[in-house]
Amino acid sequence: MGKKNQIAVIVLAAGESSRMQQPKQLLPWGESTLLGHAIEIAMNSMANEVYVVLGANAAKIQEQIDLSKIKCMVNKDWKKGLGSSIAHAVQYLAKSDKHYDGLLFMLCDQPLIDTNYLNSMISTFTDGVKNIVATAYKQRNGVPVLYHKKYIPLLSTLDGDSGAKEIIAKNREDVIALSAEGKEIDLDTYAAYQHMIQQSKNR
Repeated sequence: MGKKNQIAVIVLAAGESSRMQQPKQLLPWGESTLLGHAIEIAMNSMANEVYVVLGANAAKIQEQIDLSKIKCMVNKDWKKGLGSSIAHAVQYLAKSDKHYDGLLFMLCDQPLIDTNYLNSMISTFTDGVKNIVATAYKQRNGVPVLYHKKYIPLLSTLDGDSGAKEIIAKNREDVIALSAEGKEIDLDTYAAYQHMIQQSKNR
């Protein structure tokens, strides 16, 4: 490709994390928090801009994490699920003067995802072979996932928890799936978080 693609990373961090009994976004990770770490990983990548979608506990998170270097948006419909946060972000960008070739969505609770992996997704996308670069799981493909701008109309109408997965599933011929080699593990419970903290100390 002649020109460098314009890529935005959107960190999805709107959930209530009810199983954690506390805001997952603010759990300590390294010298930061799960959300702070995800933002740093994204900012160090080849992407042009980083956005964060907050929802539950937005005010508390904004008080405790420095979000001054990125664009932050709050999805008031966060209870509807991940799909609504994706749609909120896409609609927000549509109203701005920014134009991106691809949108890379990542979660704040996959702390093993690193900058190298995000860069490999962006490089694969820039090669132009496929228009969706997803992460391979055993039974499906999922996040982190990078969509070409042609999927923006579909992404902007998502609602509920599984919408983005359906776009991937219905457009398999347009998907290339990368292996994150175990880095794709997400933290849904406090026990899982403690286990991963212990593992990271033992490395």
